[in-house]
Amino acid sequence: MRILLIEDDKTVSQNISLILKRENIVVDCSFKAEDGLEDARHYEYDLIILDLGLPDMDGCEAIRRLRSMQISTPILVLSGMAAIDKKVNALAFGCDDYLTKPFDTRELIARINALVRRSKGYSENIIRTGDMEVNLNSKIVTITGKTLHLTSKEYALFELLALRKGATINKEQFLNHLYGGMDEPEGKIIDVFLCKIRRKIEKLSPQEDYIQTVWGRGYILKDLPVLQ
Repeated sequence: MRILLIEDDKTVSQNISLILKRENIVVDCSFKAEDGLEDARHYEYDLIILDLGLPDMDGCEAIRRLRSMQISTPILVLSGMAAIDKKVNALAFGCDDYLTKPFDTRELIARINALVRRSKGYSENIIRTGDMEVNLNSKIVTITGKTLHLTSKEYALFELLALRKGATINKEQFLNHLYGGMDEPEGKIIDVFLCKIRRKIEKLSPQEDYIQTVWGRGYILKDLPVLQ
């Protein structure tokens, strides 16, 4: 998962970033609204976390401009402003959720997961394909009830495939999702990760090739009928 955090308080930004990185979430930080808008325009994010009290632009105006740019990424407002009018305005301008500071870490992560999964068309925290289940809360993948043991990077890559089940993902998208443009390795590392994941899957389900290669384009997690 890759998140854009637009927060002018560097201490708060650092604390939130640490919380998210512990959940293996890639975080890009912007300290001004204009910089955040540029990042949102040029990069693909699963979620935008936005403070309302930004130095160069009102947070609601930033939301309005994001939506006017046809950016449909879910927006979670994280603000110290608890007045109901602020919440109503932010929601009216196009944010998807509003969490007041100070907040409980567990609630923040739960809201993030809920917003991202709903934006991908899933109503619950478990994504299923065939006899495989991906639990977005526990970050555990199982096949016929047996745990598929993945490293943090392998899980992050597999989670992206699951969230976009049935869609082709290229190496650049994988790299952005895993590294967020910071110290990115060569694209062949994606082939290495996927080769390892496939070997682990084969041990639990040798009869099913869940991950397909779309030659010249990328990889896809097959959208199989869920077994009853």
